[in-house]
Amino acid sequence: MDADLSESLRQTVAEATDSGTPLTIVGSGSKTFYGRPSSGSVLGTAGHAGILRYEPTELVLTVRCGTRLSDIESVLAECGQMLPFEPPHLGENTTLGGTLACGFSGPRRPFAGSARDCMLGCRILNGKGEMLSFGGEVMKNVAGFDISRLMVGAMGTLGVILEASLKVSPKPERELTVCFERSIEEALNTMNLWCSQPWPLSGLAYDGSRIYARLSGSDRAVDAVYRKFGGDVCAEGDEFWRDLREQRHEFFRADGNLWRISLAPATPALDLPGTWFYDWGGALRWLKTGAPSENVFRAAEAAGGHASLFRGRSGDGRVFQPLPNGLKALHASLKRAFDPMGLFNPARLYEDL
Repeated sequence: MDADLSESLRQTVAEATDSGTPLTIVGSGSKTFYGRPSSGSVLGTAGHAGILRYEPTELVLTVRCGTRLSDIESVLAECGQMLPFEPPHLGENTTLGGTLACGFSGPRRPFAGSARDCMLGCRILNGKGEMLSFGGEVMKNVAGFDISRLMVGAMGTLGVILEASLKVSPKPERELTVCFERSIEEALNTMNLWCSQPWPLSGLAYDGSRIYARLSGSDRAVDAVYRKFGGDVCAEGDEFWRDLREQRHEFFRADGNLWRISLAPATPALDLPGTWFYDWGGALRWLKTGAPSENVFRAAEAAGGHASLFRGRSGDGRVFQPLPNGLKALHASLKRAFDPMGLFNPARLYEDL
């Protein structure tokens, strides 16, 4: 049965290779809003679903790409475990493959690791219709370049993720969210200070007027840090972090293009018009603005970071931060190695990739 599911996808890719037909990889379709538009015959992966191996005592899970996140999380919850990177769903039937391909991680990311950090190994289909395996199911298994992690965030342009092995983690005994009124300058300084301390943080965000800090761990650890922090207990803390993760927070309802800007956490506020929301202790900044894409890209680059248009439209069609020539050449070289005919999700990342 396992072989049949993968073989069907392999045959489709092999036929596309023979005919030179571009392919658009689609799981549940929950992430089609993200990235540049891609043309081609649909290669559906939602049927390639199922948990292959789960070892709770080893904290390792191996799953097919079309498996729904909700199903994975339900199985993990039965054993008191979770995906450490707290992935956003952004859709009812969102799949693991799409989540990994987009590289999405939630509010817990700076404290528990990203989707890429949790990837131990994978099995993929390349653009020649070949099935390749990389990594494995243990924490230390790779000497040299870790190809499995390269697939995270590649937007399906390098291959189809058939299976992924991920590390999982125990759910914390207790979580508590506290909030504090702060100005933007005070908030950035405070969050940067807290992140440098060995405190059991699992979420740190700023909505423009208040810092929200989520404490996770044992009862004793959470109580001890709360006595040190002070602040107001947020009775709806769990709902706040879910709404932030799933972009149901009031901020995301405002008009304008939604930009995702990654910066060093202590970077001062950028001089761009619009409304802001700060996550990851200041390292991830959401911006709602009507400013031209060139202005946003330039400001992010000048601050040592990068920007992507998460939702909306840019006048010039660009979505991701323009690449320096050297990095662009590296991207092109990887694309040729994994997908020499350029079949997978053409132009999804950049016009010529």
